[in-house]
Amino acid sequence: MKKVLVATDKPFAASAVEAIRSIVTESGYELALLEKYTTKQQLLDAVQDVNAIIIRSDIIDAEVLAAAKQLEIVVRAGAGYDNIDLAAATSHNVVAMNTPGQNSNAVAELALGMMVYMARNAFNGASGTELRGKKIGIHAYGNVGKYVATIAKGFGMEVYAFDPFVSEEAIKADGVTALKSVEDLYKTCQYISLHIPANDKTKKSIGFDLLNLMPKGAVLVNTARKEVIDEEGLIKIFELRPDFKYLSDIEPGNKSEIEAKYAGRYFFTPKKMGAQTSEANNNAGVAAARQIVAFFKSGDITYKVNK
Repeated sequence: MKKVLVATDKPFAASAVEAIRSIVTESGYELALLEKYTTKQQLLDAVQDVNAIIIRSDIIDAEVLAAAKQLEIVVRAGAGYDNIDLAAATSHNVVAMNTPGQNSNAVAELALGMMVYMARNAFNGASGTELRGKKIGIHAYGNVGKYVATIAKGFGMEVYAFDPFVSEEAIKADGVTALKSVEDLYKTCQYISLHIPANDKTKKSIGFDLLNLMPKGAVLVNTARKEVIDEEGLIKIFELRPDFKYLSDIEPGNKSEIEAKYAGRYFFTPKKMGAQTSEANNNAGVAAARQIVAFFKSGDITYKVNK
């Protein structure tokens, strides 16, 4: 009997675990849980006899893959998958997958929620500003970006997007203005909602030169990855642009410096929480379980992310 491990130091909601259990066991497989583990050795011990692993933000590196002698597939319950060593997975003949789209609405709602929070001065009683009529630029028009566009239009914002991998026609079909370059996006929009992945091309790609193109009252919202931010450039824009604000659900490495010098111009959630809703939690976990079953039953690799 094949064995599926749910390895989550930040566990799924109980309802999600039960849904995963039902999908796995009703398909004839065994389910094992490793929740709230505190050491890597616990993970290494748990993976030794499993055929599949479902993770969240947990790290599946070369050491873990080497320990998992029977592993065939690992699924990241969520869109990002930079916590999986893809090259090592490939070398061990392990299929790596993500579950795109399952957390998208939750992340989009958080992005807009942080914008409202900052526009209203953290609800401190002082007069703030409104989102209606403001220009928002969506940097990467994938699943999350589309939800951001929908919600932003509900607020009455002017919505723009740039994504070299999405056609202008597809963006326009959603009632969004497609711009031809990333520079045009930042020049045009007071608000930028960032949704690019972290890879060799994007890491540290959001820096001073790009941010300094933004109009007065610039607000950068990052629900992507902290690695895409050039943190030296971030400090420079804070220093030279008193109007600049930064909102993120990923604390930057220079958080303490920002907190010490730029009060009222930033907001960081205490942990990455874009997908932290009961709905997203359930959707991503269930999708991961279904993808594993489909892989075992028919070899389905639709969401494979490694070569």
